[in-house]
Amino acid sequence: MIDKNKKVKKLIDFELKVKKIYESGIIKAPIHLSGGNELQLINIFKKIRKKDWVFSTWRNHYHALLHGVPEKWLFNEIVAGRSMGIISKKHHFYSSAIVAGILPIALGVAMANKKNNNDKI
Repeated sequence: MIDKNKKVKKLIDFELKVKKIYESGIIKAPIHLSGGNELQLINIFKKIRKKDWVFSTWRNHYHALLHGVPEKWLFNEIVAGRSMGIISKKHHFYSSAIVAGILPIALGVAMANKKNNNDKI
């Protein structure tokens, strides 16, 4: 298990890498970087299982990484211009840049989980 300080550093390093690539002009789409809430998110994600779904907004990089979305895959999605709409069915992760647009999708997944009697949250 990686201690909290190493997790915080890993998250920050990832965002700094994205920022550097964005500022170089390689990323042609908008991005929203996170920062300053690493410890709180690490604590929250201790309670979220890999099989649970995570729904996020446009500021999603930390959420995706903490939920187990592979760093290389996430980085490639960001470079491809999909930073604010990261979607991985395999990793049970879905985000959207549309304000409150994620709510009906999350509700639908929750209803499907309940209907199928599984314990995914």
